Amino acid sequence: MSVPPDALIDEKRSAVEGNERQDDALADVVARDDFPDGGLRAWLVILGAMCNTFTTLGYVNSWGVFQSYYQTGLLKDTPPSNIAWIGSIQYCLVFFPAFVAGRLFDLGYWPPVFLSCSALLVTATFLIGQCHEYWQFLLCQGFAVDSVGGIMSPTTAVLAHWFKRRRGLATGLMAVGSSIGGTIIPIAARNLIPKVGFPWTMRIIGFILLVVWRHPTCLLNAACHRLKQLAVSSTLAPSARLPFSFYCASTFVLFFGMYTVLTYIDVSAVSHGIDQNFSFYLVSIVNASSAVGRYCAGGLADRMGAMNVMIPFTIASAVVTFAWPFAVTKGGLIAIAVVYGFVSGSFIALFSNPVMEFGDTSDVGRRVGMTRSIMSLGALVGPPISGAINSKTGGFEAVGYYAGSAILVGVA
Repeated sequence: MSVPPDALIDEKRSAVEGNERQDDALADVVARDDFPDGGLRAWLVILGAMCNTFTTLGYVNSWGVFQSYYQTGLLKDTPPSNIAWIGSIQYCLVFFPAFVAGRLFDLGYWPPVFLSCSALLVTATFLIGQCHEYWQFLLCQGFAVDSVGGIMSPTTAVLAHWFKRRRGLATGLMAVGSSIGGTIIPIAARNLIPKVGFPWTMRIIGFILLVVWRHPTCLLNAACHRLKQLAVSSTLAPSARLPFSFYCASTFVLFFGMYTVLTYIDVSAVSHGIDQNFSFYLVSIVNASSAVGRYCAGGLADRMGAMNVMIPFTIASAVVTFAWPFAVTKGGLIAIAVVYGFVSGSFIALFSNPVMEFGDTSDVGRRVGMTRSIMSLGALVGPPISGAINSKTGGFEAVGYYAGSAILVGVA
């Protein structure tokens, strides 16, 4: 009995589809097994990443205490918006070189980039203590310190190769390192300056960075041995290109306002008559609270999705930014610092996670780097605009309206 040709075709098609489903299922299993998602070496990688963010983003997030010190001391004759350019260049260049650094990571050239950038970071910190003129601070603390940009993006990309199911927790813990740095360094700076002077304070901070820097040098270089670095073209799927572009644009706009509170909360406290011996602690309070927010956000992201966590928390950051200028007492400013640190920490911890999902890990450094380079331009101009608004209006109410609105537009 002969079988109709149509039946043979259907049978072959079914067999092919069945094989494809088996291949897809096998690929999923292999993909899951390719990410350790735990174990001693994976958690040591997290420790190295935390040390990295301590010495990079944690250091940069300490800028608020330097803004206040320069504005009332070493650079008191310089307009606040000009001083803010030092910090905004830091905020920008901690992210801007990420596209180049991320691509070098994908190609397997990260170790020499990491070592050279780390050495420049420590050297520049020592040199800040010798600065006296605005242009010297701009060069050393604004541009040279931001060799950290060659460290941050590849550090995030390393985690993408080690964690999949627990990637939110991994990036959250990595970001906690920057919170620890942003808590310790301002307190150390403010207490050391009256005792040993500004030059030796910066030398001590440089030695702290040098000691902490040694741990990620060993741990992350060892971690790179398991990475399969290939000179591949972009794995960004055509269907993901438009969402990826929109996501990059939203982070760019959002960073026009994200760092305003962290930069000016110390200065605003002094303008309301708060003792300078207390006001500098507000920067540390923001960073300490941010550590809790980053850890919690990381754990929630693994259960709910990174975007579902970031969006409500970032909206809350905008609301707190609107409220910040109206906190004129010590208690009110402490409340703003605690709440803002907690809610803003989720975005800082998780903004790279959606980017990791847009393609394969083989070019994750390129995608993460591109996003960071784009959003860095918002971080560059945001704080100086806030400073100019403050100088023009003589208060921080309009600054809060501007920064809060920028955050909301970025979320939208």
